[in-house]
Amino acid sequence: MACSCSAPESNSPAPGFRRALWIALWVNLAMFVVEGVASFQSGSVSLLADAIDFFGDSANYILSLSVLSMGMLWRSRAAMVKGLTMAIFGLVVWGRAIWIANSGTTPEPLTMGAVGLLALFANVNVALLLYKFREGDSDMRSVWLCSRNDAIGNLAVMAAAFGVFGTGSAWPDLIVAAIMGTLAVTAGISVVRHARTDAANARATASSVQVEPCSSSAGTN
Repeated sequence: MACSCSAPESNSPAPGFRRALWIALWVNLAMFVVEGVASFQSGSVSLLADAIDFFGDSANYILSLSVLSMGMLWRSRAAMVKGLTMAIFGLVVWGRAIWIANSGTTPEPLTMGAVGLLALFANVNVALLLYKFREGDSDMRSVWLCSRNDAIGNLAVMAAAFGVFGTGSAWPDLIVAAIMGTLAVTAGISVVRHARTDAANARATASSVQVEPCSSSAGTN
């Protein structure tokens, strides 16, 4: 008697998702360098927060690419790591904002505005590229949320630049940095919850599949 042994198939990524991730990765790495240098020149916390976010997104895209061909359970684990990273990033930004508030440093608004505009252009294009993948699994959703948060963060940095320019105070920059930190924490929690649901579904699917052992029988006359 012949029989075939089967295992649950892994969910394939949406067509075009890998290419979109590679584009997003290189854009984020480039903007991390640009904003990182500009943040030190301007002394802006919100610009530094955005630069660190670019770096974190780049690492997350690399993680997504590494598990893209794996099953749902591994992709949900990757999304869990990314969600926790996003939340930790938000807490770090809060800590940096508090430290700058106590030091009394005022950032340079022109650099903030110009680099914020460049970063906005980059992130809007990445967000548009990833928009169609926003309703996918937790890994795809985390990528979409990263790009969406970045675009919102760039608008906030530009608003902070106008605020610093108009008031001569660091408070607009600090307030925007605090908002960006909060957004990162809430998005991270959302991704972690989605990842836990995906992981539970993957485990339930795997446990429900009954694998029939292959066996052979021989008859004698």
